Amino acid sequence: MPVTSAGLLLVRRGAGVSARAAGALDVFIAHMGGPFWARKTDASWSIPKGEYDPDGEPSLDAARREFAEEIGVEAPPGDAEDLGEFRYSSGKRLRVFAIVAPAFEVDEVASNTFELEWPPRSGRTQSFPEVDDARWVGLEEARPMLVAGQRPVLDVVAARFGR
Repeated sequence: MPVTSAGLLLVRRGAGVSARAAGALDVFIAHMGGPFWARKTDASWSIPKGEYDPDGEPSLDAARREFAEEIGVEAPPGDAEDLGEFRYSSGKRLRVFAIVAPAFEVDEVASNTFELEWPPRSGRTQSFPEVDDARWVGLEEARPMLVAGQRPVLDVVAARFGR
């Protein structure tokens, strides 16, 4: 059975930050933590998401739980729109929900952690945050930042929430 994940993508109309036009779409994405992703920008960001058992937990509940675990605060209230299921080339499946959240801000990410032998073959285990940064970025700016398997989600966001 393929690995199944659920994620929650926050969406808002931007205020014209930097080069983005006022009213352009922004999405709230997270930078993956740990030494492999450190100092990387392209293909190192993700929709806040995580694995769940589809037979034991509704996908929207899992998406909200994972958002809280990775960002460190509850997801904002609001109607969650199901954007669909996206399949990675590995076969992993990701169900994504979107919430329009124009006022959501977070001062500091307080992610859960994972253990990893680091440096490799050192025999030492270290803890790293699953997410080390999260922020609002413009829809097109997010495209190269997201891992490849999640980029199609942005097309659905543009179609559903665009002008």
